[in-house]
Amino acid sequence: MAPRDAETDADANANVIRRQIESDPYCATLGIELAELGAGTARTRLEITDDLTNFHGTPHGGAIYSLADAAFAAASNADGETAVALETNVSYLEAVEVGTVLTATARETHDGGRTAEYEVVVTDAAEETDDRVATFRGRVYKP
Repeated sequence: MAPRDAETDADANANVIRRQIESDPYCATLGIELAELGAGTARTRLEITDDLTNFHGTPHGGAIYSLADAAFAAASNADGETAVALETNVSYLEAVEVGTVLTATARETHDGGRTAEYEVVVTDAAEETDDRVATFRGRVYKP
């Protein structure tokens, strides 16, 4: 019976962590949704609306960065340990149109104990081609 209790405790803990990540007020303001959460991984989604465009009519870089950063934060905190960003960078590769749904997929690429590195790939999930829109890299510190 102990293994089942341990599994139940793990599931309950995972649900608490997921609810905490989903309650992020900044993400709610932008419309960023947590789609998946796993050990060292996360996926977030955002539909590009007129409110998220720049003066060129394309998605504002800050909106794309925020989507990637949300996936990075979720993946790096998925185990329930606090992780805070040390550094990040993003490369913008393609512009998309209003109405496009973007997906950011984060995965841990290096665990150095107190620090870890993550890669986040932002794709155009609305297209069948799943084109890469941006690439984000971030490092965290786990105090």
